[in-house]
Amino acid sequence: MLLVVMFYAGNILTGKAINDLPPFTIAFFRLLLAFLILLPLAWGSFWKARTLFWEWRRPFFWMTLSGVTFFNTFIYGSLQFTSASNVAILETLIPVVTIILAASILKEKLSKIQWGGVVLSFLGAVWVVVDGRILDLGSIDWNPGDAIMIGAIACWSVYSLLVKSYMHLFPPLAAIFVMNAVSIIILLPFVAGEWFLLGMPPLLTEEAVTGIIYLGIFPSVVALLLFNRAVHLLGASMSSIFLNLLPVFTMAGAALWLGEAITIHQVTGALLVMAGVWITTQLRPSSKEI
Repeated sequence: MLLVVMFYAGNILTGKAINDLPPFTIAFFRLLLAFLILLPLAWGSFWKARTLFWEWRRPFFWMTLSGVTFFNTFIYGSLQFTSASNVAILETLIPVVTIILAASILKEKLSKIQWGGVVLSFLGAVWVVVDGRILDLGSIDWNPGDAIMIGAIACWSVYSLLVKSYMHLFPPLAAIFVMNAVSIIILLPFVAGEWFLLGMPPLLTEEAVTGIIYLGIFPSVVALLLFNRAVHLLGASMSSIFLNLLPVFTMAGAALWLGEAITIHQVTGALLVMAGVWITTQLRPSSKEI
């Protein structure tokens, strides 16, 4: 699981390092490479289950759109404006938002202490976004990158609920393969629009090529396979604890590799978010509390 967290932190750090490329372009070529890697591994299981994918095409389409097509696109868009550290801290909110949606839509029960964890997490996120100036909101120069991250958080939270209801219907590797294929088709006109409006991006620089190769192999394929294996060995709850370390790895990498200055407000906010996520996800509700 530590390798999984490192690879996911690397997704954010690499997205920041190659942000000379526009976000749809990064997402497109990342998914294209992952698709080519998965093609020989997943084609057989996909072909056997092709009627299943067609039968459940509507929920599968929305899973694809929220979890694969636009989640990382929002992240790469956010990294055009805000720091890698802020993105990692805000991304850690996803389990909390997912639980809120589950409580609202699926009527899952939350205990009072879990609601306390929700409040603590959001307080930490707000603290990071306003750089600790929570009593001086009127003079803050708001960062659009932090606002764009709302889209990423919403996408993955919706995806998580859909996965809980539908992903068990599909062969896992085939599902990721088809999601990548569908996402490539959806993203293609967005990439064309970026290139028409912004011009041809510098795709063949050493930094861009190595960045896309990393994104296409490690976060897209290797981390996913390792995470699925870790969930099998450790369980979902124990595995999710490790994901709370994402801000730690990302902030360390941002300081050492990208030269970002890590502020005390970011550290404080990250600790609040991680504590709130742990409370919300690890402490189970009693049967009487909602």
